[in-house]
Amino acid sequence: MDPQAQREARNYAHPIASRELIQQVLTEADQPLGFQQLCKLLKVSGEQQSTALRKRLRAMERDGQLLVNRKGDYGLVDKMDLVHGRVIGHRDGYGFLRPLQGGEDIYLSARQMALVFDGDEILVRHTGENFRGRKEGKLIEVLRRGCTEGVGRYHEESGFALVIPDNSRVRHEVLIPPEEKHGASHGQIVCAEITRWPTRNLGAQGRVTEVLGQPMDPSMEIEVAIRSHQLPHEWPDAVLKEIAELEDEPGEAAKQQRVDLRELPFVTIDGEDARDFDDAVYCEEQGAGWRLWVAIADVSHYVLPGTALDEEARSRGNSVYFPERVVPMLPEVLSNGLCSLKPGVDRLAMTCEMTISRGGELIGFQFYEAVIHSCARLTYTQVGEALQSSRTAPPDLPNLPNLHTLHRLYQVLRNAREARGAIDFETVETRIVFNEHSKIEAIVPVRRNDAHRLIEECMLCANVAAARFFLACELPILFRVHMGPGAEKLANLRSFLGELGLELKGGDNPEPPDYQDLLARVSEREDAGVIQTMLLRSLSQAQYQAQNEGHFGLNYEAYTHFTSPIRRYPDLLVHRGIRRVLRSGQASEHVLRRGASSLPRKRVFPYGVAEMAVFGEHCSMTERRADEATREVDAWLKCEYLRDRVGEEFAGVVAAVTNFGLFVELSALYIDGLVHISALPTDYYHFDAARQRLKGEHSGRGYRLGDAVRVLVARVDLDDRKIDLELVDTQPRRRDGNRGGRRKRRRR
Repeated sequence: MDPQAQREARNYAHPIASRELIQQVLTEADQPLGFQQLCKLLKVSGEQQSTALRKRLRAMERDGQLLVNRKGDYGLVDKMDLVHGRVIGHRDGYGFLRPLQGGEDIYLSARQMALVFDGDEILVRHTGENFRGRKEGKLIEVLRRGCTEGVGRYHEESGFALVIPDNSRVRHEVLIPPEEKHGASHGQIVCAEITRWPTRNLGAQGRVTEVLGQPMDPSMEIEVAIRSHQLPHEWPDAVLKEIAELEDEPGEAAKQQRVDLRELPFVTIDGEDARDFDDAVYCEEQGAGWRLWVAIADVSHYVLPGTALDEEARSRGNSVYFPERVVPMLPEVLSNGLCSLKPGVDRLAMTCEMTISRGGELIGFQFYEAVIHSCARLTYTQVGEALQSSRTAPPDLPNLPNLHTLHRLYQVLRNAREARGAIDFETVETRIVFNEHSKIEAIVPVRRNDAHRLIEECMLCANVAAARFFLACELPILFRVHMGPGAEKLANLRSFLGELGLELKGGDNPEPPDYQDLLARVSEREDAGVIQTMLLRSLSQAQYQAQNEGHFGLNYEAYTHFTSPIRRYPDLLVHRGIRRVLRSGQASEHVLRRGASSLPRKRVFPYGVAEMAVFGEHCSMTERRADEATREVDAWLKCEYLRDRVGEEFAGVVAAVTNFGLFVELSALYIDGLVHISALPTDYYHFDAARQRLKGEHSGRGYRLGDAVRVLVARVDLDDRKIDLELVDTQPRRRDGNRGGRRKRRRR
């Protein structure tokens, strides 16, 4: 009997054997089976059923569940000692297979990588050999190509034409036949579609699909990054059709049955260059504490599950912020229009109303659909200056006592944050200033003030309330999870701290207060920044997942993202979940509702735990993808900026130490470059990961994280986005004032 017979009958007019039944039959056979054998065992007859079964078997092949051997028989991948994973290329030609089911990465030699591209899904078999402690694999089958199109530089010489990929993880040069160049000229940046994949004897071949322009054209680095990282950036026709049907302003019908908060003087506080305003705040003091309202743009009212707009937003996962350009998750008519909480107009909002004690504890909350009318659009600079001045706002700022009430609440929340032991890393963010030709004029630090921190604390409260809401309702959702340090990273951190005479408390399982305690103890030291860097590196990257495992850095038992549905898909899912509870009448005693009982009960949340797990993996991937793309653009711009300053000297600080050299941050420019190990004074240097140090074998000369050095810009490579530096003074200056060479012993 097919265990999934009912599911197949629901989904198909002429159901056939489910994947589960096919796997069960092959497992019981204990050997690969031919197509006719499978037909007999599955009782498949007739051309229609045979064709349907072949399609299902091919789909199972693509998904890495089955493999066809040389005899044409179907076998289970799990029975063949094969590993299904995704290829990660390396600029030096080799690569790794990251198993989709988790586990240790498998090394792929340059010979194996000659047949695959970065991002491909493949099957490999362990060869029995290891490479530098990693298992080495042999390619068995390519299941799915990660990308069929790439971007690179068109190169033509002696009648031959190639596209050299811009992506450093792809080492394949793509041959372009003369009839497929489509107007491209030597040196231009083009997009090329792969028409023939590489074999043992022949390389990849393709055709030019788009000519982007010259490498130094304004904003070309962004166009390249968008295509190299496969960022969706064009709106499909179906999406354009859906947004064309939207009204310019919320209709009166949409405002009905909502809580009317238009009398409350909400304000938005954002950066000067912000164009979408997805959060507004208002606060009142009460005898026992504060009431805080956080109103978030009600994106879920406009973006419904299953629509083309929803599918495109899910595909994008998040907005991507490049210098002077944004690739938005939602079309501008929504992100900067209907869903932007502009002043002076009515807007639909999902509102979190919270009660906060005098001690800064969140003691009550309720979510509801509302309509608000923001009274002012303020900037961080305006509010920061107002809070630093007298209790009366300056003339150019609306006189809003609400700001000072918010500030008093912030001070209480800040004290509660410190008492909770949340880790508070102070990092320097930078902003690139461009001239009229879209070239870098300067790189300046962004100074955070109390206005930034005030909004941050308000958003944290709302996100915590949302996480508690879902735990109380037992509804599947995406949590924002941040794990503590792993054993290896913790051991390295302790070794590093031991060299400095410091200790991280907490034994094998340190808690956030242990980190915060250490940061407080070293705050007055000159090497405090270096210590903070090592503490930060010991922690993992936060991610989205369906299982709540808390947030280590913020020291919350549960945390999710509720406050930015305009630019993050997980937040949109959270809004849909809240709406589903409000409209279904299933809110528990712990989840208060206000004014939502008569709203229509729609199916606005058709997801289970399995779907949430898939969303979590996808949204974590799109977040990493965006980070990589923006870092790549920043690196290119900084290389372009330094290209005209080759030969100049700068003061710098060792920002990272590796086995191949030192990364030095130029202090005045906030730009990193590499001092390669071969450029260090002649010696044999050994890398000490625990101490973050390169030490000369004979001279005793050492270079470690945080050392002050003086360097010269020796070379800038725009294509590889590399900046090569050379030491001017071969002796680093330590934070304690000592030089980095071997100390002479005093004679007694």
